[in-house]
Amino acid sequence: MEPISVFDIFKVGVGPSSSHTLGPWRAAQRFLGRLRESGEFGGAVRVRTELFGSLAKTGRGHGTGVAVILGLAGEDYATCETRGIEERARGIAERGRLVLGGEREIGFVLAEDLVYHMDERLPFHTNGIRFTARLDDGSEVAETYFSVGGGFVVQEDYHPSAHRQVTLPYPTERASEVQAYCREHGWTIPQLVMENERAWRPEGETRAGVLDLWRVMRECIYRGCHTDGTLPGGLDVRRRAARFNRAMLGEDPSSRSSRPIEEWLKLVVKSTSDFTRINRWVSTFALAVNEENACFGRVVTAPTNGAAGVIPAVLMYYWCFSEQASEDGVVEFLLTASEIGSLFKKGATISAAMGGCQAEIGVSSAMAAAGLAHCLGGSVAQCLMAAEIAMEHHLGMTCDPIGGLVQIPCIERNTMGAIKAITAANIAIGCDPSEARVTLDEVIRTMWETAQDMGTKYKETAEGGLALHVSVRVIEC
Repeated sequence: MEPISVFDIFKVGVGPSSSHTLGPWRAAQRFLGRLRESGEFGGAVRVRTELFGSLAKTGRGHGTGVAVILGLAGEDYATCETRGIEERARGIAERGRLVLGGEREIGFVLAEDLVYHMDERLPFHTNGIRFTARLDDGSEVAETYFSVGGGFVVQEDYHPSAHRQVTLPYPTERASEVQAYCREHGWTIPQLVMENERAWRPEGETRAGVLDLWRVMRECIYRGCHTDGTLPGGLDVRRRAARFNRAMLGEDPSSRSSRPIEEWLKLVVKSTSDFTRINRWVSTFALAVNEENACFGRVVTAPTNGAAGVIPAVLMYYWCFSEQASEDGVVEFLLTASEIGSLFKKGATISAAMGGCQAEIGVSSAMAAAGLAHCLGGSVAQCLMAAEIAMEHHLGMTCDPIGGLVQIPCIERNTMGAIKAITAANIAIGCDPSEARVTLDEVIRTMWETAQDMGTKYKETAEGGLALHVSVRVIEC
């Protein structure tokens, strides 16, 4: 099994979907790299993109076309200006010209160069995307990629990159192995993860990178709590986090405060004195992230974009309402969460297109539960127990986005996942794990079996569940 880093599980990008937006964007970048490496980039006069399976069925609502266009135009999802993303893609389509890789202008006809194969699924994976470049000598170069969840992109004849060819000193595929290593060396889960991360970079770089992830999460929550309006796409969903923020702080409903983030955080802490208000803040944090995600905002894939609000909400709960909160705790929280996410990726899936929403909200809730349990003083066994409890109560959750948009029921599901994670952590640290009747390894295996049994229409196709009963006109690039 290939090694997975904390920065594979957590990635900075843009919404609304890691598999349907971030993955295709990365695939477009990879195809450009392929053309450059082969020396064929300079001869490309047209690039055609074909989407298959779930990418086609919900691609319009997920902004897949926007991601492909901007990826081919040379924009970087991690650093590009997020404001006006849709407008820039639409402008390229309207002009009929695309600056390939930001260097060479070529023709682009939306109806011909971005094709949705609604009834065709490639055998390897439901999220298939094929790029075909026509060269000036009349020949063609084609590559097919698969967006397998969480922004991970592979090819059917995939060969590990240098990044994946590292040898970890303590490789793990099962929770039992995590527990064995920690028992043998007297480590916590984040100490084990840090030992493995040294195969890629010095500890100081890992710590700095993890704290930067926390910065992006925190800024995303702040933006979401201070931005009003209606989400794009045709459902006309009103943003709620900013209204909830003002209500919790006792501010005038029409006010538009612009205080700095650190000052705002102090007010959040002071505003809360009971369980109900803390609960409301956790929900507000989760809503804020996923409302930003729905608007092509900058988020941290954790481990997916559709579930990007769970971990930041629980981490902000720790940061604001735990007396022992510290930057060290934040780093240890995210390292612990990343290990749980990697176990699910290796033993099951983190893709809703493969496993339904249990693979996204369920996994993120399990990750957050383990991270919080560690920060609350839980043992290794209690952290793994917290992850098991959280996933156990997400088993069987389907993915049925209305109109293929990452809005209903996705945004509210993040609040539920966050609350379940906090509950799971509190249950676990109050229990003796030796009395548990279900292990994390067993629940991971069960999740994968459930995913395989689940009907295709409930796997991010917008063809089952709520998506059948609520009509919407999807507005796309």
